[in-house]
Amino acid sequence: MDAAKKIYDFLDDAKTYYLATVEGDQPRVRPYGSTLFHEGKIFIMAWDATNATRQLTENPKAEICAFKGLTLRIECKLVEDKRQELKDMLVEKMPALKGMLGENNGKAVMYQLADATATFYKIMELVETLTF
Repeated sequence: MDAAKKIYDFLDDAKTYYLATVEGDQPRVRPYGSTLFHEGKIFIMAWDATNATRQLTENPKAEICAFKGLTLRIECKLVEDKRQELKDMLVEKMPALKGMLGENNGKAVMYQLADATATFYKIMELVETLTF
C-alpha cells in the first residue's frame, strides 16, 4: 500500500486527530476530523479566519497526531490548495459540513500535507516511519 494512503486510512479511521501549529514561540494544538484523499495526496480542512489558518500562513510547518491502537505523529508542511473541487469532495464525504461552510463551501480552507514524515509508535516503541 502507498505510504500516503496508509496514513490517510489511519487518520480517517481514527476520526479525530490533533493539529499543532506555532504562534510565535508557543505551540497551539486543536482537534480536527476532516480528511480527504485525492490524487494520491492527503488533504485536511480548516475553517477560514481562524487562528490556525493565520498561524499556517505565517509558518506552514505543522504536526499532526492521532491514536487508534498505535500513535501516529506526522511532521509536515501544510500547503493551501484553493481548488473548489476539493471543498466539494470533502462536503460530499462529510455531508454534515454542508450547511456550515457557506456559499460554495467558502469557509473551508483545504491544506495538502507536503514534505511529510509519519511515524507510528506502540507505547514507547517505534513501529514504522514513512515518508511521502
